Amino acid sequence: QVQLVESGGGLVQAGGSLRLSCAASRDTFSRYPMGWFRQPPGKEREFVAAISTSGGSTYYAESVEGRFTISKNNAKSTLYLQMNSLKPGDTAVYFCGADPDGNYRDALSWHTWGQGTQVTVSS
Repeated sequence: QVQLVESGGGLVQAGGSLRLSCAASRDTFSRYPMGWFRQPPGKEREFVAAISTSGGSTYYAESVEGRFTISKNNAKSTLYLQMNSLKPGDTAVYFCGADPDGNYRDALSWHTWGQGTQVTVSS
C-alpha cells in the first residue's frame, strides 16, 4: 500500500518561503510520477506542480511558475516543494500525490494522496 506523509507547512508572511516535504516508500519513488496539489478554503483541489519518475521533467501551474520548485531525492524517497515569494493567495492545504492516470493536472487522475499540510500566508 502506497503511503505519503507531508510535512513542512506553517504560517509565513507574504514574501516569505517554505519548503514542503513528502515522504514515500522507495517503491513509490521508483514507479510513479509525483506531484503537489492544493485546496484553498471553500474551493476544489487544484494542480500546483508535478515531476516525472526520473525527475527529469517538471510541470507547474501558471500561478506558481517561477516561484515554486518541485524536486525529489530518490536516496531519501522524499518529494519536495520549495515555495518562494509566497502570497496570501497561496494559502491552502497542500497535498502530495502519486500515480497519476491521464491528465496529471486533474486531481481526479491521481490515485494516492497524503493527508495534507496547511500553509497560511499572512499579508
